[in-house]
Order: sequence, then structure tokens, then C-alpha cells
Amino acid sequence: MFAETREFSATQFAKTRCTTDGTASYLAWSGHLYSFMPDEPKRKLFKILGMSVGRCIDKGEGAWDFTSREVLLYLDPETGEMLRHWQNPWTGEMLPVMHVANSPIQGTFRRNIPAEVDGDTTTFIFDLFAQYPNPLADEPQFAEYCDRPIYSAVELFKLSVPTADLEDPSTTTVSKLTLSWNRVGPWLPWMKMGQRSGNLIYSAHGKKVKDFNALPPILKKEIETRIPLFKDAPAEKIEGAEMTSWEYFKQHFEAYSQGATFPIPSQL
Repeated sequence: MFAETREFSATQFAKTRCTTDGTASYLAWSGHLYSFMPDEPKRKLFKILGMSVGRCIDKGEGAWDFTSREVLLYLDPETGEMLRHWQNPWTGEMLPVMHVANSPIQGTFRRNIPAEVDGDTTTFIFDLFAQYPNPLADEPQFAEYCDRPIYSAVELFKLSVPTADLEDPSTTTVSKLTLSWNRVGPWLPWMKMGQRSGNLIYSAHGKKVKDFNALPPILKKEIETRIPLFKDAPAEKIEGAEMTSWEYFKQHFEAYSQGATFPIPSQL
């Protein structure tokens, strides 16, 4: 029997993604990043390990602001060791690895959200297609780091939680969340792929964890020693545009050009 499609309130989704008591909530995931090029076998480029710390802020009348920060590390695909430099297999060039440290990532939940209910489990499904001008496209200095004038990518999320937790008004967060994340996107700017055709394929799975200390040790160490700001989510929405890996590259291009170690340290 197929799952039943039902709608859930923004408040029910807030306790799925975060909590409804205003505290920070943590997701962690792992997987692999592959190249997908015409007329060439796939390459497993990296193991990936990521986390998001988020907060839902009650705005009244069933609406919630969402704030978060996100880290994603690129690891050796075989050993799982942290990579600081990477030799591009197509050009042979040794390049600094620009790990993801995006802040803020934010939004607002205010409408009902459909989900697939299969007995004890409810799954929220988000198939997101992004297309907008590439922020690196208009500046000649980025020609070797920008493969296309229009940024386009697809991200496929599935968040599965216990149905009973959503239906229980006394709970502030779900007792369990498992996630699946797949992404098809362009070459990362720091890979310096020029205008080579092809895409990156991300395949990962993860879960909601109890607190910061429950994150994988490599993530905890990197955050505590280099970017302690990412131990917590913003207390409220921040004015301005969201951070992306392309904007981050543009912002830190000089440091990248000088061979800096990423993520760039940030203070509390």
C-alpha cells in the first residue's frame, strides 16, 4: 500500500527541523561526492561529512523564522582523513580545499507542508531546483573558477520522523529524524575546472543528533578550533543575503590565492 499524502502545520515542521522551544538543533550527515562527466567513468572524489545547527523562532500565528549555520568537510575518499590540499586529477594542479562554512542559511515557515505518511513514519520530501546568475560570471579574474554563467543545481531531501511525534502537541521536537540528501550541481569554484563540462553528484544520509557533543569528532574538532561561531545557530534572522559556497569563494578569493587553510577562522 502506498503512503498517504497529508498536510502538516508549520509548527509541526518546526519541531521536525528544529525544536519549538527556541533551542539549537543539530543535523549531521555523511556520504560521497562524485564527478559525472561525458564519456568518462565516474570518480569518487571525496568522502563528505557535514552538519547544520538550526533554530526555529516563534513569530506567532503559526509562523516560524528559521536560522542556521552549515559546515561540510571534504575528506579523503578512502582514509576519511581531513584534506587541506587536493590534486585536481584532470589538470594535475595542487589546490587548497575550501571546506563549506556557510552562515547564515535561513528562511520562514508559515504554510502547511505536505508529507507522505506510511503508518508510524512520516516523510517530508523537498525537490529543490535552483537557477540564478552565477556570482562569479561577470569578473574576468574568476574565469578559471566559473564553468557557466547561470548557476543551476538540484537538491533532493527526504526527512523521515515518527508520525506520533508530529501528532503529539506536548512534544517540542521529534524523537528521531533520518535524512537523505542528494545533489547535482556544478564544479566547485576552488576546484579550478574552467569551462570543462560535467557535474558533481552528492549522495549522503544522516540524522538529527542530541547536541553538539554528539557530532562526529572530526566536525567537532574543526568547529571548536577554527570556527567556534558554528557551534550555535543565530539567535534571530540576519539581514542580508544567505551565504553560498560561491559567495564564500568570492569573499575569500585572496586568501585562497595565497594558499590559506580553510575554513577561515572565525571568532565568537
